[in-house]
Amino acid sequence: MKLHEISPAAGSNKASKRVGRGPASGTGKTAGKGHKGQKARSGGGVRIGFEGGQMPLQRRIPKRGFNNIFATKFATINVSDLERFENGAVVDTDAIINAGLIKKPLDGIKVLGNGELTKKLTVQVACFSKSAIEKIEAAGGKAEAFIPKKEEKVEKDEVK
Repeated sequence: MKLHEISPAAGSNKASKRVGRGPASGTGKTAGKGHKGQKARSGGGVRIGFEGGQMPLQRRIPKRGFNNIFATKFATINVSDLERFENGAVVDTDAIINAGLIKKPLDGIKVLGNGELTKKLTVQVACFSKSAIEKIEAAGGKAEAFIPKKEEKVEKDEVK
């Protein structure tokens, strides 16, 4: 087999429809758009979600509750997830991400108290539940709340 002899599988490549190329093509004259009307015009058509003046579905459906855009969202892990780290290790945000426990830290990581811990670990994350602190300290480790500082605003000197 040579490079010039290779061809794609039968039916895998379909020729594109050539519209507006004469009556013999089957899509000549109006190019498959029909006669006149908004959808036949250049740049014509309606926006996404438009229902011809009827109240759109997105506005008809009742809205419930409240979404606080300023809320702090934590990525959560359990005490049992910390069992995979070596005894005496320092477990911080980077170590948890590298271990594949979470993908994105969001506004910080919270350790919850589900499961058991047998290893002595120093855990440095944003926050802990009370039961998680008790279990980490019962195993001989430390639970240290560590919140990474956001970049502080630099104030400009006043010009006199």
